[in-house]
Amino acid sequence: MPYEVRFCTHCATPLQSITQAEDGGDKERLRCPACGWTHWNNPTPVLAAIVEIDGKVLLARNAAWPGKMFALITGFMEAGESPQEGIAREVKEETNLDVQSTTLVGAYEFLRMNQVIIAYHVVATGQVQLSPELVDYRLYDLPDLKCWPAGTGYALADWLRTRGHEPVFFTAEENAERRRGLDEQAPAATPPKD
Repeated sequence: MPYEVRFCTHCATPLQSITQAEDGGDKERLRCPACGWTHWNNPTPVLAAIVEIDGKVLLARNAAWPGKMFALITGFMEAGESPQEGIAREVKEETNLDVQSTTLVGAYEFLRMNQVIIAYHVVATGQVQLSPELVDYRLYDLPDLKCWPAGTGYALADWLRTRGHEPVFFTAEENAERRRGLDEQAPAATPPKD
């Protein structure tokens, strides 16, 4: 079950659905009836990296994911860092690789998790050493990559097009098999899987 805000962060009063006039007209939101604080429920920025090392793309598997599921390196932005600094930090923390260059691929919706994914292509160097959060990785030649039909999979597809490769997506059946068991075990605070 996704995390849900139930109390005011300022005075701890239980929040209520209250309609109030805003710039775009009346809007119902969780608001504090005591002090007026509003829970805006804005999407969380998440960073994603298409990690290129020695001309191949690294996809990794989180310890909580099914055995067939590999995806991009992702993580939450930290306060006080730029997206470029954040993605370099995430790549270093999760793979021990050093980012040499960073290029924006695009921004992608991930409505299911109320997130906005900011995707980058990074060229990295070094020896892969996975964090405890990750249990496996694979290096793919560009023609061997398959995209998944959600969030970071669309970023990978867009990047492949810039490299002259028409992306191939998993079929619905392949994607269901790849994700089998994931939805039952996914905690609400994890960065995007797809």
